[in-house]
Amino acid sequence: MSKRDWKLFLEDILESIEWIEDFIKGMDAESFACDRKTVDAVVRNFEIIGEAAKSIPVDIRERHQGVDWSGMIGLRNRIAHEYFGLSLPIIWKIAVDDLPKLKNEIIRIEE
Repeated sequence: MSKRDWKLFLEDILESIEWIEDFIKGMDAESFACDRKTVDAVVRNFEIIGEAAKSIPVDIRERHQGVDWSGMIGLRNRIAHEYFGLSLPIIWKIAVDDLPKLKNEIIRIEE
């Protein structure tokens, strides 16, 4: 376990969400899938989100069960171990549909 304060990991998650939002702004699923640099940048930030989520103490995660901690950590594991099996439509869907909700949940925890 890291010696960093767990709240810093929340900041890491928020920063990565904001990077992803910036990277995909103005894109649709097709243009995203065709832009290798953007795909790589988005996937890397999902990896950071999962790593940060994994570093937040279990008791904090249990207090905030509305946050999909296991989903973040699971996506990170898929990226790290099954990179060539990633589905770009699923990555796109998570970025567009799930990140706004996650962002709001993380902001609530920080308050």
